[in-house]
Amino acid sequence: MIRRLLLGYLTLAALVLLSLEIPLGYVYSRAERERIITAAEDEAESVAAFASLSITAGREGRLRRRVTHCAERIGGTVLIVGARGQVLATSRPLSAEQQRNAAARPELTAALNGHDAFEVRTSTIGGVRNLSVAAPIGHGDRPQGAVWLTVPTDAVEGRVHRVWLILALAGSAILVAVAVAALVFARWTSRPIRELERAAHRLADGERATPAPATCGPPEVRSLAVTFNQTAARLEHLLTSQRAFAAEASHQLKTPLAALRLRLDNLEPDVSGHARDSLTAAMTETDRLARMVEGLLDMARLEEGAVVPEPVDIDQVCTQRLLTWAPLFEREDARLVLIGGRVGHALAAPGAVEQILDNLLSNALRAIPAGGTVTLVPRLSASDRRHLHLPGHQTQPSWVEVHVIDEGPGMTAEQRRRAFDRFWRAPDAPKGGTGLGLSLVQRLAHVSGGEATLTAAPGGGLDAAVRLRPVTRTGAGRPARIGLGRKPADAESSARGSA
Repeated sequence: MIRRLLLGYLTLAALVLLSLEIPLGYVYSRAERERIITAAEDEAESVAAFASLSITAGREGRLRRRVTHCAERIGGTVLIVGARGQVLATSRPLSAEQQRNAAARPELTAALNGHDAFEVRTSTIGGVRNLSVAAPIGHGDRPQGAVWLTVPTDAVEGRVHRVWLILALAGSAILVAVAVAALVFARWTSRPIRELERAAHRLADGERATPAPATCGPPEVRSLAVTFNQTAARLEHLLTSQRAFAAEASHQLKTPLAALRLRLDNLEPDVSGHARDSLTAAMTETDRLARMVEGLLDMARLEEGAVVPEPVDIDQVCTQRLLTWAPLFEREDARLVLIGGRVGHALAAPGAVEQILDNLLSNALRAIPAGGTVTLVPRLSASDRRHLHLPGHQTQPSWVEVHVIDEGPGMTAEQRRRAFDRFWRAPDAPKGGTGLGLSLVQRLAHVSGGEATLTAAPGGGLDAAVRLRPVTRTGAGRPARIGLGRKPADAESSARGSA
C-alpha cells in the first residue's frame, strides 16, 4: 500500500512539474533568442546609420575604428561593404577569398538589393554557430552599402542549458521533498490499516482477537477500526457462548438421557404383553435422541474454530474401517469388501476420514437387504488422466476419492440433493436415523478442503463418495508430512452416532 501511495503521489507531482517546467524552459529559450536577435539588429542599425553619415561625408576611414569597437562589444564580426560589394571596413583582417565569400552571402546580397530592412540567419562558421544580421546602409532602392554582423550563439545556448539544468535540479529536489512528505503521509495512513489487517488475520486463524488501534490514522480508518473491534468482540462472545454450550450440553444432555435409558432397561423385566412394544419404542427413541445430541455436539465442535488439514494415509484408514466394520456386517447377514489400489495420502482434518466412513458405512448397513454387499473403493480421481505428462515429471491426481457403494434402494435425484440438509430424512429411510449423519459428513469434508457427493450406483443402490486433496509428494515419492487422525472409534458407538 505504501508503494502504491508513494507512486501515485510522485506520478502526480512529476506531471505537475513537467506541465510547468517544460513550457517555462521553452519560453526562456525563445526569450533569449529574441533578445540576442534584437540586440544584433540594434547594433546593425546603429553601425548602418554611422556608416551612412561617414560615406555621405566622405570619411570612410572612420568606419574601421567603429566596426572594431562594435565587434569587441558584441564578441563577433562586423563587415561593411559598399554599393558594389567592395569591402569598406572589417573588424578583422580578411583574405581576398574571404572577402569575396562574405560579399556573396545571401543575407548581404539581399541587403544590398534593398529587399529587406534586416536579414537574420543562423549559420555555422568555423564550427561555431553564429547569428548573422545584415542591414542596408541608407534608404531607397539603391543603398549606399550594407552592414553584416555575426554574433556567436554559444553564450546564449550556454545560458539556456544552465536554465534547463536548474529547472531539472529544482524538479528533482521538489520530487524528493514530495517523496519524503508522501512517505510520511503514506506510513501514517497505512499503519492503522496494517494493524487492522494483522488483527483480521489473527481472527481468521482462530486466535484471540486483539483490538485494532482506533486512535491513529485518517477518520475513515479509525471508524473502520472501531467497527472491526466491535465485530471481533461480538464474534468472540458468540464463539465463547458456543464453546460453553458445547461443553455444558455434553454433560447436561447426555447424563439425563443415560439415566432415562437405564431406567427403561430396569423396567424391561417388569413389563409384559402389549406394554413391551411401547417400552421398546421408548428405548429406540431414547437411543435416537442420544445419537442426535451426539451429532449436534460434533457439528458444534467443528464450527468452533479453524481446522488445519493434515496428511492422512487413506489406505491405512480404509483397512482399519474394514477390520472394524466387517464383523457388524456379518452379524447383519451382509458383506463389506475393500477393492482398489493404493491411493496414498490426502489432506483432511484430524479424525475426519474415520468419522466420515463410519457415518457412510452405518447408513449403508441399514439400507442394504439381507445378503447384500457394501463396497469400499478408494481411488484417485479420474481427472488425473487428463493431465499433461512431461518427461521426468510425476503427475499429481486432482483428488483422492473414497466411495462407499451399497446395493440398497438408492435415492431419487431430489432426495440426493436434499440428503445433506440437517435433520432431513428420506420418506422410506430405515428407522433409527437422526438426519444428521450426512450433514456431518459434508461438514467434515468441507473443513478438510474436499467435497462429499451422492450418485446413483451403476447396479442400483447409492454411491456415497468423499473427495479430498492429495498430498504433494517430494523426494522419493514420500509425502512432505505424514500424520494420522485420531484413533478409530469403536464401530458400535459409531453406528449409534450416524444418521
